[in-house]
Amino acid sequence: MLRVLAVDDEVPALSELAFLLRQDARVEHVSTATDGGAALHDMVQMIADGERLDGVFLDVRMPGLDGLDLARLIGGFPEPPRLVFVSAHDCAVQAFELEAVDYLLKPVRPERLAEAVRRLSAAVSPPGAEEDLETIPVELGGRTKFVARQDVCYAEAHGDYVRLHTADAAYLVRMSLAALERRWAGAGFVRAHRSTLVNARHVSELRFDAGRVVLQVGGETVPVSRRHTRQVREQLVRQFRP
Repeated sequence: MLRVLAVDDEVPALSELAFLLRQDARVEHVSTATDGGAALHDMVQMIADGERLDGVFLDVRMPGLDGLDLARLIGGFPEPPRLVFVSAHDCAVQAFELEAVDYLLKPVRPERLAEAVRRLSAAVSPPGAEEDLETIPVELGGRTKFVARQDVCYAEAHGDYVRLHTADAAYLVRMSLAALERRWAGAGFVRAHRSTLVNARHVSELRFDAGRVVLQVGGETVPVSRRHTRQVREQLVRQFRP
């Protein structure tokens, strides 16, 4: 599942692009920005918060920091998101030079956008990845146990460690929650709280409890922060959409 940022100074065009992206089952979350400066600020904040960003749908001609300049700045990030340019003018040469996944001509057609999302998804998660077979090694008193990712119900941050919760046990792994989220990107895990990552496959219920949203994950109740409520609901709707 993809997490993307759409950037365009034309509000109607931005709203339409965001709407179409949110209709795609491969897209988990869509953020928006109306200029290059705001987009750069949002991306820096995402990095600071350990949030994943897979792609940026970027208008080329904007006042101030335009799309091409912003793309060059993004290229300097430690783990830059993939780029999809959106323009009323042919920008194939610039897109090639900046290693963009695709470029779209305005007005954006739904079927052409779907193809761009397919290319972005392929670039982020190359074909052949055996997601459900991935395991993570856990040290247990001199022996190593391999825990299957699909068996992890949720993960909690504990300082420099992450505690992995399965149906019958919990295991400590030395890594950050942000690193685990990046590693398991697109595998159905969603951030429910700044300290909690939940496997949507194990969520059986979402409900309000004393004014807060909580998830029933296996036999445990996991709270959802207000900041992450919308993305959790969107992820669960897409996860179980027929």
